[in-house]
Amino acid sequence: MTERSLAEITQELTAPGAPLELETRVIGGVPIRCWKNLPATVPQLLAFCEQFGERDYLVYEDDRLSYAQTFARVRKLAAHLQDHGVQKGDRVALAMRNFPEWVISFWAVLSTGAIVVPLNAWWKSSELMYGLVDSGSRVLLCDEERAQLVAADLGSTPVKHVLVARASEPLSAGMRALEEILDGPEREPRAVDIAAEDDATIFYTSGTTGQPKGALGTHRNLCANIGSLLFARARALARGTRASLPPTGQSAALLSVPLFHVTGCHSSLVAGSFNGNKIVMIRKWNPERALELIEREHITQFGGVPSMVWQALESPEFAKRDTSSVLNISYGGAPAAPELLKRIKQSFPHVSASNGYGLTETSALACSNVGEDYERKPDSIGVPVAACEMKVVSPDGATLPANAVGELWIKGPNVVKGYWGKPDATAAAFTDGWLHTGDIARIDEEGFVYILDRAKDMLIRGGENVYCVEVEDVLYSHPAVMDAAVVGVPHRVLGEEVGAIVQVTPNAHVTSEELRVYAAERLANFKVPAYFDLRTEPLPRNANGKIMKRELKRELGWNPR
Repeated sequence: MTERSLAEITQELTAPGAPLELETRVIGGVPIRCWKNLPATVPQLLAFCEQFGERDYLVYEDDRLSYAQTFARVRKLAAHLQDHGVQKGDRVALAMRNFPEWVISFWAVLSTGAIVVPLNAWWKSSELMYGLVDSGSRVLLCDEERAQLVAADLGSTPVKHVLVARASEPLSAGMRALEEILDGPEREPRAVDIAAEDDATIFYTSGTTGQPKGALGTHRNLCANIGSLLFARARALARGTRASLPPTGQSAALLSVPLFHVTGCHSSLVAGSFNGNKIVMIRKWNPERALELIEREHITQFGGVPSMVWQALESPEFAKRDTSSVLNISYGGAPAAPELLKRIKQSFPHVSASNGYGLTETSALACSNVGEDYERKPDSIGVPVAACEMKVVSPDGATLPANAVGELWIKGPNVVKGYWGKPDATAAAFTDGWLHTGDIARIDEEGFVYILDRAKDMLIRGGENVYCVEVEDVLYSHPAVMDAAVVGVPHRVLGEEVGAIVQVTPNAHVTSEELRVYAAERLANFKVPAYFDLRTEPLPRNANGKIMKRELKRELGWNPR
């Protein structure tokens, strides 16, 4: 390993004249370090990507689109949206599984200057309706399943125009097949003046009050991952990490995480497009199908959340498939056990593995641990990318020294402006450009960050944030439930599962399965408790009346009845 320090390498990579040069811009009255030579708006990014022409871009099942074919469809859809009155600043919702049409819709909306609102495709009808109403979206781009979920109640939303992808059944009144536009004649949208600080995206993140909050991101936020990922890779090479290039010169990435999350969108799609990657889409995660695609498409990079990597490694199909094309495995979004790195090294001795950290509010990547640094400190999330600043603060906001424990704060060109329509939540979470992550952390003398706990009442199941209060509110609404506490139950593959300790109302008769079904009717599947502990005695509370969840978890031995 090189003896150069991280600070020396960062200085070299970001110096004046370097491709990853940094410059300071005042954004919202706050000085922010930004990537000087990289795209900062979607039109700039798409103009750069035009050079890839007939190179494979999107692969889904037997469908294969080149960059040129994709962008021709983007232009048609953008022009159609403008014909229907979509203007700069309007909100357009996007609710579908990982299809090529998701990507086309995303780029088309942003090309008009409108704000794209990716909605969680795992949400139930009521959750989707909340997103449509809260965002004020006037157009909905969706797949057939989502169209069926919202069709009956669209009249109570601002939505006036609905385009449906891959519909096999007749559409409801007022809906139109997206393919009619994408397969239609060539169109050119009207040019729109779009600046780096213009609003671009609203990604919803579950809220501690039970209602999701829309993180409002700009074009600069969205594009920041291009520099972040390039820098993380360059820094790893400078630190001595072994690297290989694909024989064809084009990387092939398996997109195994949802595009409605910032990891799938900003890190995989946005940065992958800039790199000219072939992006191979899988509709729903399945390790056997993933291994089949790795072999068929000569995938060079895959990952997602740690559970996906675990499942691929432990699949009975792993030994039967040719995975020799894989050069990089990266993951984040959930705690990763150091044991996972050992398994990767055993199965892929020449692969560079990396663990990343970010939030919806940081537009994906903010910190990375790659290669030999990751092997040396596998329990760390790594060091911040060059454009990001991180600090650990005390409860009164004072910056703490190395190795002191406090809340992690982040500032950078990737940190969103705030929460859509929620000024109080924005004021509580942002201070002078710094995001309060809610994660309890320490930073060592070398700058490596360690996440020790979460200040927010939240657990992470397979990369999906589950805010306990949201699940508790649903359980409270059941007539047989007097009190409830939702906690994370350690799970080797998913990181955590959802567990619920419930005090049952006197004389009530309810089973765990009845509560599970009740929750499943009202929550996305990943939020539904997998474990229940039913009791008649009150749940333990401290002097302030707060349920003592740590005591409950110790009592249960992480093995609810």
